Amino acid sequence: MIRAMKLLKKFKQDILDCLAQLRSDERGVSAVEFALLLPLMVALYLGTVEISQAISADRKVTLTSRTVADLISQVSSINNAGMTDVLNASSSVMAPFKTTTLKVVVTCVSIDANGKATVTWSDTFNGTARSVGSTVTVPTALNIANSTLIWSEVSYVYTPAIGYIITGSMTLKDQLYMAPRLSTSVSRTAT
Repeated sequence: MIRAMKLLKKFKQDILDCLAQLRSDERGVSAVEFALLLPLMVALYLGTVEISQAISADRKVTLTSRTVADLISQVSSINNAGMTDVLNASSSVMAPFKTTTLKVVVTCVSIDANGKATVTWSDTFNGTARSVGSTVTVPTALNIANSTLIWSEVSYVYTPAIGYIITGSMTLKDQLYMAPRLSTSVSRTAT
């Protein structure tokens, strides 16, 4: 019986020693910490990539709006071929993003002596042109009697590559008004 008690006491001491060694052993701590932090680190990285892509797409929409208005405002007259070239240039500005969801509308707005703004002509790339003669609202600061404005509107549906499940598609929009530079208005001809 004494022998059994000594064995039991030794067994208890051996277990306590093993637990003490296990408590002081730090060899696997780094691996456990890495395993716990890896999902967070990957999520932060992918989130940063998605946000930077969305900001880049939004910036491209702004540049496209500016480019279209700028190109049209630099001429006194534009024909079908010139308009096609300008609208196709919007695809180049949006690169490397797909242009299947890109919509560009460029409109010449005439403001009469009473401050009434109407559409003189309108063209589009993948969108709907404004009706000639329809009344539009321009910002108060730009509503100058007897003037003409080139109005560029761009919208783009951005679909995140990874975060689509969380956010879905986002519609990015921008618009810009510019005054014609070479004449009081930009005329639109067929040939």
